[in-house]
Order: sequence, then structure tokens, then C-alpha cells
Amino acid sequence: MSSDNYVVGVDLGGTKIAAALFDSAGAVVNRERMDTGHAGTARELVLNMVKMIGKVSAGTTLRGVGLASPGAVDSREGIALNGTNLPQWNNVPLKRWMEEDLGVQVQVVNDANAAAWGEYVRGAGRGSRNMVYVTLSTGIGAGVVLDGELLLGSHCFAGELGHTIIHPEGELCNCGNRGCWETFSSGTAIRNEAVRRLAEQGVNSAIASIAAASGEAISSRHVFEAAGAGDELAVQIIDRMIRYTAIGLANVVHTFNPDRIVIGGGVSKAGELLFPKLREETERFVMAPYRGTFHIIPAALNDDVGLIGAASLFNQ
Repeated sequence: MSSDNYVVGVDLGGTKIAAALFDSAGAVVNRERMDTGHAGTARELVLNMVKMIGKVSAGTTLRGVGLASPGAVDSREGIALNGTNLPQWNNVPLKRWMEEDLGVQVQVVNDANAAAWGEYVRGAGRGSRNMVYVTLSTGIGAGVVLDGELLLGSHCFAGELGHTIIHPEGELCNCGNRGCWETFSSGTAIRNEAVRRLAEQGVNSAIASIAAASGEAISSRHVFEAAGAGDELAVQIIDRMIRYTAIGLANVVHTFNPDRIVIGGGVSKAGELLFPKLREETERFVMAPYRGTFHIIPAALNDDVGLIGAASLFNQ
């Protein structure tokens, strides 16, 4: 194939690298996947990605390569400043190295911004003008699109909404502060609250039995499943999580005035156990002029969101 309308998207994670070739319509033409752990140094990891890109593109003339990288990223310079689960991933000149190796333009963003841009261009955010993407997963990630532009901030750190402080005397967060939004609303927070309440109260809850039957440690999925079955403790834990999530989203609404809020991540798969009450609570917390001005909807792109978002950087 020979066309400058083809783009490769790469999604780099702590355990895997995924790459896909996209055509001008945004359809996947070819894809590859490998374990991140095959590389010992940052340069070796970049060379592995370069090899994947060569394999997935199979001689196709590329318009460019978009890369979603974990951790803090200087998108303007294309430098990975650090990677949460990649110890060697500090001040890595991704754009320079990859452009030298590939001979094509490379754009780099952090993974949350890639997901936000993917949902905006090709997912649940299509048709909106101002969109905020929030992923409720192990932590809380976010990305903001204002007036059709991905918001980066002065140092490309904009959108760390999971570390906005909801309660300054709250739980200690991994970032070092207390009471960050993700200590109340992430999947980890739901699990921690369930474990704490079960230990303190010694109640006979379906949460423990559902987790035991699955052969797994208690997770947010078990709490939602128990809540769906009417378990009282699980319902209390989910109601608490929804209340704090609504407070966080009200802050988002007051700050960015979006017309759409897209919720992704594992917690978003709770569906009707989450969204109706979350919408109701968020409307209750926002000021009157904002009510009815935004929609809260689930993300649409699932596991390919990083790939799609990285490739879609060339749709700007």
C-alpha cells in the first residue's frame, strides 16, 4: 500500500505495547501486540516500538505515528518525563528518536489525553464542542477538549483531575496529598472502602461471598455485583462513591463548562447501577445556570481507545 493517509497509533503501557495501522476512514488495517518487558532500557523499548511500527505498516507510506505514553509527557517537545510503571522511562526524547528511526512525523501525548482525544474524534464525544473525559479505573485519569482543541496547559500537565482535592483530611493518596478525588471514586477506592467496612463491621455481606466464589480478592466489580443484588453494604459503598464522583464532576462542570462528560474505565461498565444516579447527583451539586447544559455518558471505544486516540492526533 502506498498512501500518505495511513497513520500508525501506538499505545504503550506498563505491561504491553499495542500498535495498529489506520486508514483515512479510521478503520484498523493491521495490528500488533507485544509485552513491554522485552526491553531493558528506554532505547531498547523505543527500538521495539519502531520494529512493531515497521511490521504493522508493512511498507505503507505513513502520514505519521501517534504515540500514547504513560505518565507525564511534554507533548510539545515529544519527551516522556516519567512513566508510572516503566522505571527507565525518564526524560526520554521519544519524538526525536522515533522520527530519526522512522523518517516520519511523530506526535506524543500521555495516555489519558490520547483516550480523551480518541473519544472526542471517534467515540462518545463526537459532535460535542467542549468535552471532558474521565476514566474511573485503578486511579482517575482525565483529558479535556475545549473548543475542539486538546487542553495541554503550560507544561502539558493539564487534566490531572483525579488529584483535585475533594476532602483535605481524607485518605492518603499515592501522590502524597490527602483527599484526592481518586481516593473516593476510583475502582481502588471502592475496593478499599469495602475491605475496611467488612473488617470494621463484621457484617454478613454478599461482597465477600461473591469475591470468594470468583476465586479473586475483593474488587470494585464484586461490590457493584453485590449492589445489583440488593446487598445493603454494597449499596451504601456505591452510593458513597457516586456522591463523591458527582462532587468531582460538579467541579469539572463549574471549571470547564463542557457540553459532554464521557466516563470511561472499568467502573463505567457498571451501567445502570452508576449512570442514572450519577447524573441526578451531579445536577444537584452544580449551580442552577449549569443544570441541563451537559450530558454524562459512557465511553464508546473500550480497549482500543489509546490506539485510536494516538492515531487521531493527526485529525487535529
